[in-house]
Amino acid sequence: MNQFVFTANNSCVKGITDSLKKIYKTAYPVIICVGSDLAVGDSLGPYIGSELNKLHVKNAYVYGTLAHPITAKEINTVYKTIKNIHPRSKILVIDAAVGSKEDVGLIKVTDRGIKPGLGVNKNLDLIGDVSIIGIVAENDNAINNIIHTTRFSLVYNISKIIVSGILNYLN
Repeated sequence: MNQFVFTANNSCVKGITDSLKKIYKTAYPVIICVGSDLAVGDSLGPYIGSELNKLHVKNAYVYGTLAHPITAKEINTVYKTIKNIHPRSKILVIDAAVGSKEDVGLIKVTDRGIKPGLGVNKNLDLIGDVSIIGIVAENDNAINNIIHTTRFSLVYNISKIIVSGILNYLN
């Protein structure tokens, strides 16, 4: 397994781009942005999906936006549908995550899927082939803290970096 970890700063964009080049070689990537627009701490994925769609990315398929989020309720059904629509494509999944206090602000790119919802004690299936996660909050086992104390400025800054890294990779 390849895993690349970056601190959310300007040099991180190149790191994300280079990581995707190393582990993701499909011509037209399928990107699933997981999360909800109802909680700042869970909005990283849908915000990134919205930004990619706003930029009219032509050489990727993007699912999950602020207007049409893909949440834990429907992820298994949506994932199976997307796999049927794009049977030969590697799927890149983007999601917010929780971690240790020291990890908040890190971005991880991995050549494996993820289990969305682990930070809020959900037991969902593994989805995707490649993943990008942004650690947006400390995992202190208090779901309400994750939802109510995550700063949008952190989500926004992490999302800008991930979007730039993906755009550089696609171009």
